[in-house]
Amino acid sequence: MIHLTRLNRVPLVLNSDLIEHIETTPDTVISLTNGQKFVVLETVDEIIGRVIGFRRAVHCYENWRGQEGSIE
Repeated sequence: MIHLTRLNRVPLVLNSDLIEHIETTPDTVISLTNGQKFVVLETVDEIIGRVIGFRRAVHCYENWRGQEGSIE
């Protein structure tokens, strides 16, 4: 999940796994796999950075959880 801001400054938390594509028209428009579209204040590069950050956090947590049960 990533935090974004709609054009009217209302916060939005989006499931980044549903992003199909992002375009700049000049506003940033996010199209989801279910057909929904969101226009947000963030740039394409900011959104990509947030998705990467979220996925890194999930991956690190999964690695940590996997090591939690190991005996050293």
